[in-house]
Amino acid sequence: MLSPVSIGPITVPNNVFAAPMAGVTDRPFRQLCKSLGAGYAVSEMVTSRKDLWHSLKTSRRANHDGETQPIAVQIAGTDAQMMAEATAYNIGHGAQIIDINMGCPAKKVCNKWAGSALMQDEGLALEIIEAVVKAAQLHHVPVTLKMRTGWCQSHKNALSIALAAQSAGIQMLTIHGRTREQGYQGAAEYDTIAAVKAALRIPVVANGDITSPEKARAVLLATGADAVMVGRAAQGRPWIFREIAHYLATGEHLAPPLVAEVRRLLLAHLQEHYTLYGEVMGVRTARKHIGWYVRALPGGEAFRQMMNAIEDTTEQMRAVAQYFDVLADTMDRLPVQSASQETNNEQAVAV
Repeated sequence: MLSPVSIGPITVPNNVFAAPMAGVTDRPFRQLCKSLGAGYAVSEMVTSRKDLWHSLKTSRRANHDGETQPIAVQIAGTDAQMMAEATAYNIGHGAQIIDINMGCPAKKVCNKWAGSALMQDEGLALEIIEAVVKAAQLHHVPVTLKMRTGWCQSHKNALSIALAAQSAGIQMLTIHGRTREQGYQGAAEYDTIAAVKAALRIPVVANGDITSPEKARAVLLATGADAVMVGRAAQGRPWIFREIAHYLATGEHLAPPLVAEVRRLLLAHLQEHYTLYGEVMGVRTARKHIGWYVRALPGGEAFRQMMNAIEDTTEQMRAVAQYFDVLADTMDRLPVQSASQETNNEQAVAV
């Protein structure tokens, strides 16, 4: 069940993808996920507002220095012309695939009629899709779309939007198995994804509650989807991509990672994180990543509280190294992830 996926003219090596998540999937995190088995990773969303393109926040999101190809950038907005301009801007900054955000459920996004709010206005949604595809085609860049099953339980229109998007030139479609109304509550459903997959010719990616190798396989079988996309379950557990990929390829489980490997991965991730964000912002924004890594580990909560008071990157690195050195004295490998430990973290919004 492990297989490559073609996105227009681009083929990615496997069908285990990393989801775009605001505040999480910056370049260092995407690189980490790719190095640990993700066949594809999409950036956190970049605004279509031209006046914000040169802000520090947006410039970091558009930073792809040294990133493993293909470089996929998600854009968000409500105006077709602005989205077309954002497409050209991001292609000029290295994007090889443009992804349209029609899935973010965050109120601050939906209140501006962006993200999943676009699913309430199919005419506007199609206008944006057509404008982005036209702008990208000038550069021979494929466009993908990420959306939800609908706005609410009584208005599940993923199929009609998917068919229109395919006709307009979308090259791959990702569906999160919840409505916008659900946010991240309740369980994702996959019947809608299966119906869309059955009706489309382009690749379809299933997203939502992919938290284990077994779940990934079950969702692929239930939906017929071409790939699965993992979001919150990768926070603090980026090796989930190689675990899923190995299971899909062999039917067997990988052993949990060695404590020494996790120590090395996290310290390397922190170093790349500080390089992108600088000393002050780097130490603060790294806290959530560190917290996710240690949340299920012995003494993890006490360490997280202590670490959150550190304001220096060197000291933060030292504290992390010491924590894992002590942990290595009591165990060789991380504990096996149990169902009760699967994340439902909402500090970062999957988009």
